[in-house]
Amino acid sequence: MEPGQSLRDLLERAIAAQRALADIGEEVEDEWTYVNDLHDAWAARLAKVANERGTEPASTATIAAIDQAIAETESGLDPHRAIDWLSTFPQVVLLAVGDAG
Repeated sequence: MEPGQSLRDLLERAIAAQRALADIGEEVEDEWTYVNDLHDAWAARLAKVANERGTEPASTATIAAIDQAIAETESGLDPHRAIDWLSTFPQVVLLAVGDAG
């Protein structure tokens, strides 16, 4: 956890974690298109928030929440579990930054 991070910093890290999930999910050949469409949609949503609110400072609680969510995505998920996280993870991130609407 790095104090003084902006929301843009956190959201860029979240987008990278989302891409890593998609890379794992792509191992399920029959789900390749779904995985990439899901990633693209959520990455665009996270990027939109980063563009709109990126200069805002991130609170310690927000940093901790997103750090924990990213750690969960890095915990050795199998491809099917990674696909599940592709739709859950960005919602957790948006909730943490107060933009779940």
